[in-house]
Amino acid sequence: MTSIRPLTESDLPAVAGIYAHYVRESVATFDETPPTVDEWRSKAGGIAAAGLPFLVAEAGGAVAGYAYLSQYRPKPGYRHTLEDSIYLAPGHTGRGLGRLLLGELIERARRTDGRQLIAVIAGTDDTSSVKLHAGFGFAEVGRLREVGFKHGRWIDTIVLQRPVH
Repeated sequence: MTSIRPLTESDLPAVAGIYAHYVRESVATFDETPPTVDEWRSKAGGIAAAGLPFLVAEAGGAVAGYAYLSQYRPKPGYRHTLEDSIYLAPGHTGRGLGRLLLGELIERARRTDGRQLIAVIAGTDDTSSVKLHAGFGFAEVGRLREVGFKHGRWIDTIVLQRPVH
C-alpha cells in the first residue's frame, strides 16, 4: 500500500539517498555533489518555516519518493510563485507515485498564498516529467537552451507553469 504523508526527521536519510542517486546518475538535477542529511534537514526546516509542504510517498514501509514546494526564486517579489520538486526512488518509477505526489502538492499549494506553480525540468530524451506535469494542467512557457552542463554534455531546461487555483 502506498501513502503520501508529511516528511519526518527519520525520512531524511532516505530523501538524501534518493537525491544522491539523481546527482550521481542523471541530469535531473544540476547538482554535482549530493547534499548531506544535515543539509537536507536545513532545507526541510526552511520549507516548513515558509509554510510549504514537504511530502514523502511511502510504499511497503519505505520512502519511495518525495516532493516539496519552494519559493521559485529567493527575491521577495517571487513570494507568490512556487516551484515543485519531485524525486522517486530507483525502482519506484512508472507506478503512479509521481502523480500522487504532484496531486497532493497542488492540493496543498491551494492552502498557501501562492498564485503560480512552476516546474523546471531538464530537457532530455526522458519526457515522463513533462507528461506528468501536463496531465495536471502545466503548460510549457519556455525553454532555456544549454544552460546546464553535466556528465560531459549541455542540457536545456523546460519551464512549465500553471495557476495554483
